[in-house]
Amino acid sequence: MTEISYLAIGPIVALTLGVVALLLVEVTWKPRTVWLGVIAGASLLGGFVLAVVQWIKASDEPDIWFRGMLALDPFAAFGAVVLTVLGAVAILVAWPLILEQGRRAAEFMALVLLALTGMVLMAAAANFIMLFLALEVASISLYVLAGFNRGSAASNEASIKYFLLGSFASAVFLYGVALSYAATGSLTLHGTAKFLADNVLLDSAALLAGIGLLIVGLAFKVSAAPFHMWAPDVYQGAASGVSGFMTAGAKVAGFAALARITVTSYGPYLSDWAPAVGVIAALSVVVGTLLAIAQSDIKRMLAYSSVAHAGFILTGLVAGVDGVPYVWFYVVTYAFQVLGAFAVVSVVSGPAASKSSLTDYAGLAQRAPVLAGSLALLMFSMGGIPLTAGFLAKLYVFREAVDAGYLWLVVVGAVASVAGLFFYLRVIVLMYMNPQSEEAAATSPDIRVSDPVRVALTGVAVVTLAFGIVPAPLLDVVTNALPF
Repeated sequence: MTEISYLAIGPIVALTLGVVALLLVEVTWKPRTVWLGVIAGASLLGGFVLAVVQWIKASDEPDIWFRGMLALDPFAAFGAVVLTVLGAVAILVAWPLILEQGRRAAEFMALVLLALTGMVLMAAAANFIMLFLALEVASISLYVLAGFNRGSAASNEASIKYFLLGSFASAVFLYGVALSYAATGSLTLHGTAKFLADNVLLDSAALLAGIGLLIVGLAFKVSAAPFHMWAPDVYQGAASGVSGFMTAGAKVAGFAALARITVTSYGPYLSDWAPAVGVIAALSVVVGTLLAIAQSDIKRMLAYSSVAHAGFILTGLVAGVDGVPYVWFYVVTYAFQVLGAFAVVSVVSGPAASKSSLTDYAGLAQRAPVLAGSLALLMFSMGGIPLTAGFLAKLYVFREAVDAGYLWLVVVGAVASVAGLFFYLRVIVLMYMNPQSEEAAATSPDIRVSDPVRVALTGVAVVTLAFGIVPAPLLDVVTNALPF
């Protein structure tokens, strides 16, 4: 086994160089913000190109580098492709917020690239210690981004809550690693899988406890119930321009890590961990849906909605390796949808705002018809209306769960999907059927959509419609994006 592969770390190096270049250029020359954006864009483009090369070069056999630390396979390559594109869209969405930061703009974009570096590593990690380090790199960057608006008490509160609960979840994850190592004697994902394939454990209590703690640690990161308590306050308290990236990026990286761990290392124990994942999925869709209905702030509504969607995604994971392609399909399409929804929120309420009342969206169709149309499309897709990517995503994960023998979970998910239409359609009714009050019209500022946000929303709308009508291109890709 050759120890070093520069291709295996290509996207990570590109993103890291972008962080270094941003900070050095800012300190040395203090250029205009647009040039800092060019540097960040070049870093993301380089990471994307190298991720595509990884996809092309990836073999059909496990390809592990750096003494078992990193995997170079289609799963890791696809994760890097998605995350770099997601990062580019996130910077476009946050551009008005970045312009407001002045000399702190470089720090903001550097944190976004650092978070993406950790997320890409999470998708490629083949060793539990590397996965933990990647998780911390991504998490610490997101903690700081949550509190980046230092003048806002809500933003500071969001950062502290995220940090404290995130640290607890990291400790739980690390304890799970320790128990898994105690049971198998291996810290590599493939080494653990090989041990379990070659040996029969007479007492598997330590291993099962370790698997459970690993799932709990990552369930926190993807805001699955009952480990979701941080999400509403953090997503509401953080600046609207960054909440979407926090939600989308954490979902993609968290589910990538969860799928790789469960399928690669603990595939033989599917019958033991899948029921636990099924229970978490059911709790997530029920709790997320019921609490989203009760919200009067759209950011909290989207936060609880993300809890429900975490449950829907977990519904596909109970099928094991057969469900991984459809987990990818769901999490990728949802990530762009929620990022687009928060982009609309940042325009309506302001990129640095912490709160966004649903009443602010009354009459939005008359004030900003294109913006209202974009949000309506995203609400339809999240609700699972046909001809959108959200409908097919739910259909695929439900089918896999039924085939795996989890009909009860599909029934719970289907009922929750119908109930969830209430809060998605409520936003659409407000925009198109409820006129804005005269008092609100007199005090609300004019809505202006910047060109970067307009480009981002256009891309998100295309993804939502294109993969809802013609899903075959994405399905062909995700079918091959399996962990080894």
